[in-house]
Amino acid sequence: MAQYLPLILLFVGGSVLTIGDIVMKKWVINSSIPIFAIGMVIYMVGMVFLAYSFKYKNIATASTIFVIFNILTLSFVSWFYFKETLNPYQLVGIALGISSIVFLELA
Repeated sequence: MAQYLPLILLFVGGSVLTIGDIVMKKWVINSSIPIFAIGMVIYMVGMVFLAYSFKYKNIATASTIFVIFNILTLSFVSWFYFKETLNPYQLVGIALGISSIVFLELA
Protein backbone atom coordinates (compact mmCIF):
# COMPACT_ATOMS: atom_id res chain seq x y z
CA MET A 1 0.00 0.00 0.00
CA ALA A 2 2.85 2.40 0.78
CA GLN A 3 4.12 2.27 -2.81
CA TYR A 4 0.72 3.57 -3.97
CA LEU A 5 0.67 6.53 -1.57
CA PRO A 6 2.13 9.01 -4.09
CA LEU A 7 -0.45 8.03 -6.72
CA ILE A 8 -3.25 8.26 -4.15
CA LEU A 9 -2.04 11.73 -3.11
CA LEU A 10 -1.88 12.84 -6.72
CA PHE A 11 -5.29 11.41 -7.58
CA VAL A 12 -6.94 13.00 -4.54
CA GLY A 13 -5.17 16.30 -5.23
CA GLY A 14 -6.19 16.23 -8.89
CA SER A 15 -9.77 15.47 -7.87
CA VAL A 16 -9.78 18.33 -5.36
CA LEU A 17 -8.45 20.60 -8.10
CA THR A 18 -11.37 19.46 -10.26
CA ILE A 19 -13.76 20.57 -7.54
CA GLY A 20 -11.96 23.92 -7.56
CA ASP A 21 -12.40 24.09 -11.34
CA ILE A 22 -16.14 23.46 -10.97
CA VAL A 23 -16.42 26.20 -8.34
CA MET A 24 -14.51 28.58 -10.61
CA LYS A 25 -16.88 27.74 -13.50
CA LYS A 26 -19.74 28.69 -11.15
CA TRP A 27 -17.88 31.92 -10.35
CA VAL A 28 -17.61 32.76 -14.05
CA ILE A 29 -21.36 32.27 -14.40
CA ASN A 30 -22.33 34.17 -11.22
CA SER A 31 -19.45 36.70 -10.77
CA SER A 32 -19.58 36.28 -7.01
CA ILE A 33 -16.54 37.19 -4.89
CA PRO A 34 -17.34 34.57 -2.18
CA ILE A 35 -17.51 31.82 -4.83
CA PHE A 36 -14.14 33.00 -6.18
CA ALA A 37 -12.63 32.90 -2.68
CA ILE A 38 -13.98 29.39 -2.06
CA GLY A 39 -12.54 28.25 -5.39
CA MET A 40 -9.11 29.63 -4.49
CA VAL A 41 -9.15 27.86 -1.12
CA ILE A 42 -10.06 24.59 -2.82
CA TYR A 43 -7.21 25.10 -5.31
CA MET A 44 -4.78 25.61 -2.42
CA VAL A 45 -5.94 22.37 -0.77
CA GLY A 46 -5.31 20.53 -4.04
CA MET A 47 -1.84 22.03 -4.23
CA VAL A 48 -1.07 20.74 -0.72
CA PHE A 49 -1.54 17.20 -2.02
CA LEU A 50 0.78 17.94 -4.94
CA ALA A 51 3.42 19.46 -2.68
CA TYR A 52 3.27 16.51 -0.30
CA SER A 53 3.72 14.10 -3.21
CA PHE A 54 7.10 15.71 -3.92
CA LYS A 55 8.42 13.71 -0.96
CA TYR A 56 7.93 10.56 -3.03
CA LYS A 57 8.24 11.59 -6.68
CA ASN A 58 10.38 14.06 -8.53
CA ILE A 59 8.67 17.35 -9.28
CA ALA A 60 8.28 16.84 -13.05
CA THR A 61 6.79 13.37 -12.70
CA ALA A 62 4.45 14.31 -9.85
CA SER A 63 3.25 17.45 -11.61
CA THR A 64 2.58 15.58 -14.83
CA ILE A 65 0.60 12.85 -13.08
CA PHE A 66 -1.30 15.46 -11.04
CA VAL A 67 -2.35 17.39 -14.14
CA ILE A 68 -3.37 14.24 -16.01
CA PHE A 69 -5.52 13.12 -13.06
CA ASN A 70 -7.09 16.58 -12.99
CA ILE A 71 -7.80 16.43 -16.73
CA LEU A 72 -9.33 12.97 -16.45
CA THR A 73 -11.66 13.84 -13.59
CA LEU A 74 -12.52 17.21 -15.13
CA SER A 75 -13.35 15.55 -18.46
CA PHE A 76 -15.81 13.20 -16.77
CA VAL A 77 -17.40 16.00 -14.74
CA SER A 78 -17.69 18.34 -17.71
CA TRP A 79 -19.27 15.57 -19.76
CA PHE A 80 -21.75 14.39 -17.10
CA TYR A 81 -22.51 17.64 -15.29
CA PHE A 82 -22.01 20.43 -17.85
CA LYS A 83 -22.93 18.27 -20.90
CA GLU A 84 -19.75 19.41 -22.68
CA THR A 85 -18.34 16.98 -25.24
CA LEU A 86 -14.79 16.24 -26.28
CA ASN A 87 -13.72 16.00 -29.89
CA PRO A 88 -11.66 13.05 -31.16
CA TYR A 89 -8.38 14.98 -30.89
CA GLN A 90 -9.07 15.78 -27.26
CA LEU A 91 -9.89 12.13 -26.55
CA VAL A 92 -6.59 11.08 -28.16
CA GLY A 93 -4.80 13.65 -26.00
CA ILE A 94 -6.38 12.22 -22.87
CA ALA A 95 -5.41 8.71 -23.96
CA LEU A 96 -1.84 9.90 -24.45
CA GLY A 97 -1.94 11.45 -20.99
CA ILE A 98 -3.03 8.14 -19.48
CA SER A 99 -0.22 6.45 -21.40
CA SER A 100 2.25 8.95 -20.00
CA ILE A 101 1.26 7.98 -16.45
CA VAL A 102 1.87 4.33 -17.28
CA PHE A 103 5.29 5.12 -18.76
CA LEU A 104 6.23 7.43 -15.86
CA GLU A 105 5.35 4.70 -13.37
CA LEU A 106 7.27 2.02 -15.28
CA ALA A 107 10.44 4.12 -15.29
